[in-house]
Amino acid sequence: MAGLQCLKYMWYLANARNEVPEPDFSTRFMFNQGMLVGEYAKKLFPDGTSPGRLKNIRQQIIRTAELISERGPVFEASISADNLFSRADILKPASEDSWDIIEVKSATHFKEEYLHDIAFQKYTFLRAGIKINNCYLAIINNQHIKQGRIDPEKLFDIRDISEEADEKMAAIPERVKKMLDILQKPDPPDIKIGRHCDNPYTCPLKGKCWELMPENHVFNLYGNKDRALDLYEKGIHSIEEIPEGYDLSLKQEIQRQCAATNRPSIDRGQISAFLDKLIEPIYFFDFETYSTALPIYDGTKPFQKIPFQYSIHVLEDLYGKPVHHDFLASGNGDPRRELLENLRNHLGDSGSIIVYYEFFEKGILNELAADFPEYADWVQSILPRIIDLFRPFRDFYYYNSVQRGSASVKNVLPAITDYSYKDMDIADGLSASVYFLYACGHYKIGKRSPAPEEVEKIRRDLITYCRMDTGGMINILRGLKEALNHG
Repeated sequence: MAGLQCLKYMWYLANARNEVPEPDFSTRFMFNQGMLVGEYAKKLFPDGTSPGRLKNIRQQIIRTAELISERGPVFEASISADNLFSRADILKPASEDSWDIIEVKSATHFKEEYLHDIAFQKYTFLRAGIKINNCYLAIINNQHIKQGRIDPEKLFDIRDISEEADEKMAAIPERVKKMLDILQKPDPPDIKIGRHCDNPYTCPLKGKCWELMPENHVFNLYGNKDRALDLYEKGIHSIEEIPEGYDLSLKQEIQRQCAATNRPSIDRGQISAFLDKLIEPIYFFDFETYSTALPIYDGTKPFQKIPFQYSIHVLEDLYGKPVHHDFLASGNGDPRRELLENLRNHLGDSGSIIVYYEFFEKGILNELAADFPEYADWVQSILPRIIDLFRPFRDFYYYNSVQRGSASVKNVLPAITDYSYKDMDIADGLSASVYFLYACGHYKIGKRSPAPEEVEKIRRDLITYCRMDTGGMINILRGLKEALNHG
């Protein structure tokens, strides 16, 4: 699968693994979620058996062969043929002399890369003399509501993908030969950067392969990357090198002009109209949420976003001293009702509520209203007060090359103010959610739980991070005002 994305990445995994960066804390959590889902899928077959934790691949293969001879479901069935090795999540007896493969994914929808994964499994098993009947994909049913113990029959949506997998198998022999040839070479193949660096996943080697690219490179161009690829192929690597008259979209042309002039682009009319909508007092509001593949609390669904924290800064006028309110759940039980009660006390009865990317905050509020109907009228009353600070940057009313083509708050803040998230111990939403789950005991690193002093530090860092989000929005809004007056 690594080779399908990038042959260079595959070579490093096999021949220079120490040069591939280790996954970070948040990525390890995602891997952990996948393992938990895989373990839960085994409950679908209570009579199944796993080869167990064996010392090496050879022992896994031998033990798998023994289990196959017993004709019961086999978990993590390992097989080898020629120079190929594959492991199936679940190998289930089908007809008298054949088996079904069930691939388990901690995802809620089908992805094209899953077909290649399962096709390779089937190909290897067939080469090893194991007859495969059908191939199935087991993904998460995100409409399943937890009530008591999770029912694995309701948790998983199992789909027959035999026909699609067979179509993918046709290209495997030639592909395998090419990959094995490359793996035997002393040096990695020379693969140019491109879309594959982020598709289907961001490659761990991206930093290594992109280190010679200029900071404001052409792949920062907003929107479709076809133009970026064309420019890169022509030897134009930075946005400021793009020749005048090159076919760009309106937003991309703004990026080119900003890079060429080293000045921001400011649409004073649109910014003025945006600022005129604000009604004081102004509330700057941000949620933090977590989601888990297996729901923790009754009444919740797989991967449902559960808000556990918020920060609010209140300004009576734009340049006044802000008043701050926050909430961070204790971690003992479902945090949502207590969060709602505190939120109702902190958002007042009038005044604009500034958020960054309203689709997220409104989505969470609407889910809360649905799950806690007693708050539904109040939620509906505050939704019209919400104003999205993301919009002026999404629509390029303001653009600075420092943003590198992004309108995210992390990129906009240093572009329009002197502040940034640099050097913060928790500096993004995914890390915040994972550290919260870790501090609450819902995620462990191996068998280790955090010490009390570690929990206290995590909670302080979470408050600092969420406070930075809303305090940052104050500075961004003030930056827009300054750009309007003096830009």
